[in-house]
Amino acid sequence: MLILVANLGSTSFKFKLLDMEQDGEEIARGGYERIGQPGSPFPTHGDVIDVILKHLAEKGQKPDAIGFKAVHGGPISGAVRVNDDVIATMQQFADVAPAHNPPYIAAMKAFKARLPNVPQVAAFETAFHQSIPLARQMYGIPHEWTEKLGVRRYGFHGASHRYIATRVPELVESARRIISCHLGGSCSVCAIENGKSVACSFGMTAQSGVPHNNRVGDFDAFALVKLLKHGHGIDEIFRRLGKEGGMLGMSGVSPDMRDIEKAAAEGNERAKRAIDAFVESVRKFIGEYLVVLGGCDVLVFTAGIGENGIAIRKAICRNLEWAGIALDEQKNLVRGKETKISSVESDAEIWIVPTNEELIVAQQTEAVLTAN
Repeated sequence: MLILVANLGSTSFKFKLLDMEQDGEEIARGGYERIGQPGSPFPTHGDVIDVILKHLAEKGQKPDAIGFKAVHGGPISGAVRVNDDVIATMQQFADVAPAHNPPYIAAMKAFKARLPNVPQVAAFETAFHQSIPLARQMYGIPHEWTEKLGVRRYGFHGASHRYIATRVPELVESARRIISCHLGGSCSVCAIENGKSVACSFGMTAQSGVPHNNRVGDFDAFALVKLLKHGHGIDEIFRRLGKEGGMLGMSGVSPDMRDIEKAAAEGNERAKRAIDAFVESVRKFIGEYLVVLGGCDVLVFTAGIGENGIAIRKAICRNLEWAGIALDEQKNLVRGKETKISSVESDAEIWIVPTNEELIVAQQTEAVLTAN
């Protein structure tokens, strides 16, 4: 079975074609940016799909199924076949996943129009976090908001953290308590116990938790009152929190950590403070999850910053020897390679593990389509 895995953002489309009869061997991959932006050759995600399908057809490759790394399905969790009800529910939650749900819905409809007989599966990122205890899912809000409107902590990056939960025990046999740091354009920290998620830094939306490239991270809801009183409209506030917040908003330089680190090295004080704030946020969640797990067997860094951010990893691991976590600075001088970077004195092992979200989505897609 050839499964095309689609990973979408509001202006991006990444894909991999995996052969599940060959243990998920990668047959093709590609990525497109700036979709719908001025000067882009791709006005819509549908235009990108046309290019992808044409490219695959020229190589004699046609997907047997489409798997989506879907983000927010509200009450729908796990991996499910895409139908009108699934799309309608995703639409209902588009207001809390504005950068993700609309492009996924558009892509699902576009694929159906072009490949009407090819099944589609949505593998929701929230699924891995269904094992989080209810006490860690709740907000201190009126109960009916939780029960009737679904306002609670969901957790995201499920495919990535699930991959870490699967891969790390293969590397470290004793890995029962794992803290997974998915740090990239979007960021989250997850506590994993015996292969299951027990806590996640994300809340109800993917705008929460650790500061992201241009999304706010955690933010006091009552600060909105201050902004409203100073003439900022609610639509403007949420637009700026979602597009001009995070590392871009704090640094004033760029949403890209590489640019911010360069500016900091050149003496930009805002850039330095933005990096410090990012590091402190990650460390806060690590500290919280050390309590949740009662310690840590393996601390994992994954995704773009996690896999490549030498200085960021060093700063996050600073002075954690009290928790049995000690980084080897020489071993840490590596980028994008699966390797252990903890010192010999460290009780917990520290690893860089490149994630493979597409493989997880493809496995979930295959499982749905082959189930009775």
